[in-house]
Amino acid sequence: MGILISCQSISKYYSSRPLFRDLSFGVEEKERLGLIGPNGAGKSTLLKVLAGQVEPDEGSLAMRKNLRVAYVPQDENFADEQSIREIVTAAAMSVPFIDHEREAAIDSTLTKIGFPDREVPAGKLSGGWKKRLALACGLVTKPDLLLIDEPTNHLDLEGVLWLEGFLKSYDASFILISHDRAFIESVVTRVMELNPRYPEGFLSVKGVYSDFLAAREEKLAEQMNLQAALASQVRREIAWLQRGARARQTKAKGRIQEAEKLIDELAEVKRRNQLNTEMGVSFDASGRQTKVMLSAKGIAKSFGDKKLFSGLDITLGPGSRLGLVGRNGSGKTTLLNILIGKGSPDVGQVKRADDLKIVWFDQTRAQLDKTKSLKDALSPTGDSVTYRGRLIHIATWAKRFLFQVDQLQMPISYLSGGEQARILIANLMLQPADILILDEPTNDLDIPSLEVLEDSLSDFPGAIVLVTHDRMMLDTVSNRVLGLDGRGKAAYFADYEQWIQHSSREDAALQSVTGSSGTAVDKTADKNSGRRRQGLSTSEKRDLEAIPERIEEQEKLIAAIAAKMSDPAVSANFTRLQEIMKEQEQAQSELERLFSRWEDLEARAAADAK
Repeated sequence: MGILISCQSISKYYSSRPLFRDLSFGVEEKERLGLIGPNGAGKSTLLKVLAGQVEPDEGSLAMRKNLRVAYVPQDENFADEQSIREIVTAAAMSVPFIDHEREAAIDSTLTKIGFPDREVPAGKLSGGWKKRLALACGLVTKPDLLLIDEPTNHLDLEGVLWLEGFLKSYDASFILISHDRAFIESVVTRVMELNPRYPEGFLSVKGVYSDFLAAREEKLAEQMNLQAALASQVRREIAWLQRGARARQTKAKGRIQEAEKLIDELAEVKRRNQLNTEMGVSFDASGRQTKVMLSAKGIAKSFGDKKLFSGLDITLGPGSRLGLVGRNGSGKTTLLNILIGKGSPDVGQVKRADDLKIVWFDQTRAQLDKTKSLKDALSPTGDSVTYRGRLIHIATWAKRFLFQVDQLQMPISYLSGGEQARILIANLMLQPADILILDEPTNDLDIPSLEVLEDSLSDFPGAIVLVTHDRMMLDTVSNRVLGLDGRGKAAYFADYEQWIQHSSREDAALQSVTGSSGTAVDKTADKNSGRRRQGLSTSEKRDLEAIPERIEEQEKLIAAIAAKMSDPAVSANFTRLQEIMKEQEQAQSELERLFSRWEDLEARAAADAK
């Protein structure tokens, strides 16, 4: 395949600090590149360099002749009064289309993205639809290379899945920055991590995210082995030097110079191996041993005619890990508010243990006063914080969350979204908790921070209620998932994938009843519907009675297989892991068959009863 764009030794500096240095790489036709790395590594800046919006301080870019590049920024900035069509038309004007070609491009792009009404003003769009509009502005130019910066940020799970499906079918090259590991695993063909820990400043691996993880571990192990080998060589050379070399001899001079090179190389490898790009996260538990911390029985909530959920039971105790999922507007935040006492259910009751300590991570970050400095946000009462009974100086505490000392006097408004999220996590750590309520804690966090956050949550002895669009974190942290369907129903599932499959079946069933317009369809009036099936046979009736129990057994089997896969001894054994993954696939397939059979038999039994 041909090269679309080639970077030769490009560098970019922020003041005197290098964002990245001496990067050399290329992007090929039909390539899907996932660009990852810690916050501050220069990912967004590199994307802008490739888009031609920022010039590199050193090095050069070579592009294929007439290459068309489109850049979709992380933040949308649309005029509220402009319509969807007007905004996309303005984007199309940047390309020298013939008039009829431009109109065709606008129409096909808006159709692909799925805008139902193209005259709606941008100010009335939700965050997810604004993301789609930004993507449409890039796609309408028919680029050879599409550059997308953090497209999944602040999208709900439904929006992420839509974007995932769209990019899987996209037939041109793209580079995307994302911290959503499941998303990267699904859509890319190469992963590139921008990180000064590597000699070239980045690590590029062909394949998906799981391939990258294996290669990264191997690369970092190589660097540690190299450090040990260089240290051994340097010790020998220093011992030789200390014995006294006759410096006037040419051979001795050469060996001295080689020893100096070895010492410099060892220092550089040590520096890279010691670079810290991970937060020091460890939540402080209260130590409460109460068996039931919070209990909700038969709770229901509606707003006007819209029922969010009803008949819902929730029990939280030490070690509870509840993932909460559902579309936007399905009632997730409302339910969280009811659990912590900021709201009341219409029906049912919530009981909380005496002196229950609930710590809440708010996705809106309303707790942050953006006018304060970083120092005041981390330690409002002085130059130190009290963590687990001991004083820690503010500079040391800030470094634990990857802040530099020279940032302490900086206003919070100047900090990135990821840095603001780290402030909130730092403040949460200072509060002993029985229950952690985490509402989208992953927004803007880089992958190293996500991995550390997952480990810390897994070690937390109290209860956790987690809302996140990060599917990998949801499955890693949660031991059960509560799904809200947005139509008044709520149900528990073993994991996120099971909830998605259930939701798809429910949506399909609703569609078959309502039709595409959303209005009820009288299927008995359809003369072409075919001969009506007969009632259930005796064996089918027995089958119908037995299926619920078989489904429950199958769900337990799937949960047991998932527990096996999370065992470090299994995950480290590739052959065994592959075997268990096949078991999981077979078990999931059988569960889907049982659900399908159950729905068919119930529908026929109901029809027969009429």
